[in-house]
Amino acid sequence: MVINRLISSIDSLVQDIKYKNIIRERLKQMPIIREMEQIKGRDRYKNPKSLIPFGDKVYSQTDEDGIIREIFNRIGTTNKIFVEFGIGNGLENNSLALLFENWQGLWIDASTRSVNKIKQEFSPIIERKQLQIIESFITKENIDDLISSYIKAEEIDLLSVDIDGNDYHVVEAITCVSPRVIVIEYNAKFTPPIMYCMDYNSTHGWRKDDCFGASLKFFEVNLEKKGYYLVGCNISGVNAFFVRKDLVKDKFLAPFTAENHYEPPRYYFSGYFAGHPATYKTLVSSLTMGSK
Repeated sequence: MVINRLISSIDSLVQDIKYKNIIRERLKQMPIIREMEQIKGRDRYKNPKSLIPFGDKVYSQTDEDGIIREIFNRIGTTNKIFVEFGIGNGLENNSLALLFENWQGLWIDASTRSVNKIKQEFSPIIERKQLQIIESFITKENIDDLISSYIKAEEIDLLSVDIDGNDYHVVEAITCVSPRVIVIEYNAKFTPPIMYCMDYNSTHGWRKDDCFGASLKFFEVNLEKKGYYLVGCNISGVNAFFVRKDLVKDKFLAPFTAENHYEPPRYYFSGYFAGHPATYKTLVSSLTMGSK
């Protein structure tokens, strides 16, 4: 009720339409942000090895940016190369913030509109080879060729996957690079110990139903076979974080099971503002100043 009264008072207090809309959205998000902080304060997350308290949004959908940063604080980086597919319009994903920290990498997306927009707006970054982008519908048959056509390193620091469907099948097919960290979307509807993975369908398109991806338990069991431990999930129950076994040591919260790290679907946490709305020019201007 208090939030609604504040929103209704905006019209008389603020004249600029743009800022009026921003303030309205901020007020609507206050209960969500408060709930997120309350969850982070639970006893479950007070272990210093838990990743949840480090969650933070710069350009990620929810708090993935902060968790990724903390993972690499613990294990270090090598070449700071990322590969991410399913990157949307380029302003809300898991690797954009890394470009501000001198990372480089490859984006792949099937949307002609998004790819053309990114090529136009990020042209200075693309021209200097810090960012490369491919327009392609991703399948397990083409993913190795897509990556290897641009990434020549055998080991990369980060692989981030969000294609709303064949995520596991595509990751399982990658042999051209060895990621040290994998971030992958899981289907949080299927709580541990349920083992669910959609059948491979090379033409699959998500219809906003529950037929997509794989359960967290399925990822835990099968990515361990590939040499990775599940070290955490983000607070909205969207992404799971896997670190190569040889890097885990005693730096993350054991046991590395879905039962220990599962977060339920809190999809209403996704998409909140981090500061002012994102624009393409911010990254471009940052790199221009950094070169002076």
